[in-house]
Amino acid sequence: MAERKPIKGITKERVEQLIEETLAVLPEKAKKKREPHLGANEPEASTCAVKSNKKVVPGVMSQRGCAYAGAKGVVWGPIRDVIHVSHGPVGCGVYSWGTRRNLMQGIPGVTSFPIDFTSDFQERDIVYGGDIKLEKLLREADGLFPLNKGLSVLSECPVGLIGDDINSVAKKMSKELDKFVIPCNCEGFRGVSQSLGHHISNDSIRDHVIGKREFKEEAGPYDIALIGDYNIGGDVWAAIPILEEIGLNVKATWTGDGEIEKIAATNTVKLNLIHCYRSMNYMCKVMEEKWGIPWIEYNFFGPTKIEESLRAIAERFDAKIKKNVEKVIKKYKPKMQAVLDEYRPRLEGKTAMLFVGGLRPRHTVGAYEDLGIKITGTGYEFAHQDDYDRTSPEMAKGTLIYDDVSEFELEKFVEELKPDMVGSGIKEKYVFQKAGVPFRQMHSWDYSGPYHGYDGFEIFARDIDMAINSPTWDLVKAPF
Repeated sequence: MAERKPIKGITKERVEQLIEETLAVLPEKAKKKREPHLGANEPEASTCAVKSNKKVVPGVMSQRGCAYAGAKGVVWGPIRDVIHVSHGPVGCGVYSWGTRRNLMQGIPGVTSFPIDFTSDFQERDIVYGGDIKLEKLLREADGLFPLNKGLSVLSECPVGLIGDDINSVAKKMSKELDKFVIPCNCEGFRGVSQSLGHHISNDSIRDHVIGKREFKEEAGPYDIALIGDYNIGGDVWAAIPILEEIGLNVKATWTGDGEIEKIAATNTVKLNLIHCYRSMNYMCKVMEEKWGIPWIEYNFFGPTKIEESLRAIAERFDAKIKKNVEKVIKKYKPKMQAVLDEYRPRLEGKTAMLFVGGLRPRHTVGAYEDLGIKITGTGYEFAHQDDYDRTSPEMAKGTLIYDDVSEFELEKFVEELKPDMVGSGIKEKYVFQKAGVPFRQMHSWDYSGPYHGYDGFEIFARDIDMAINSPTWDLVKAPF
């Protein structure tokens, strides 16, 4: 990986001074806790100095989700042929429905189930328990939608607090209904962020799903699985054709547009390709240890990273796949060059700052750079140390790295560094747009997409240009 050149005007000294000035307004105790989570990037260091995966400082607003959000909203929810039951009060259940753009095939209610199922806990359920209610719900849901391939039970906070045993209910109902009924003990209060919800979900797949089914077709030498891609805006559908074009056979996707019985048979593939390292690395490691399946990260954001990833994937296979990879890269070069010729002159030299979850704070950097945009700051909502260690080499020296940045901190950083665009979540979107700063919602591609793959890069380039160069910003007069 080529080292990034320092960005003009962005130095370690300037960034460290900015951090110090920003934190100066906090109480001493809060300042001391926040300092380790902010820093100037040093890509030559073996370990990123920014600390992560710590409890939120009380009183400092966080953009993190909870363990339930990580389980329901990220890992389990996108599986299309399973009924996903939010076990607890209706609020969390409704909030989890449709808040991410995990696109799926199928006929709703027949072969796919993008529907809100909740046990709607009431006060009497808190007092007397909800196990009997859960059993009744599972029977009714299965009776109403008999073509489902299984049911997941995702527990909300009260379920854990009162000690309901969803595991025994799931075991009983799995026998009664003769299909998958998977418990996921993902109460929102567990852990420090939604990251634990990913891990708990992976554990539930490990314990109740993987290895329980077989593919109808015989195993082949080019069988692979896509892990940690949630089909935001159709990203999975943009990635699969490229992999099939180079000669690989995508047997399962986890979990965007996923099918539970294919996921259950993934233990026979030859290679796992992991897109979102944070949410699914646990499962890849389990399959490597138990079934000897190797895994590698891949990144299909922007032509540079697509080429790097395709060649890295090809190294795991034979000469046929390597030859096919070079053919595919050559085939799409003219198309990608046409995109660059159209948009790069309009975006060259612009800057952007990112603050997202999952993989986006580092995976999308290359796509911005393909368009001539420099990333001056980036960070995660719920990352761990290994995420930052992977991010640091992707960023130029001295650029700003922040973990679980508060709204106050991010506003101050944007005010000082004056990026041409901010890419973050829905909570930040209107703050910066009202301030006259171009913005893209990078959790769900701002209702556009896909951004993955060759087709996705064309859409990404159009959307970024539309955001930064829209004449509407000349009409915004922020009151500050």
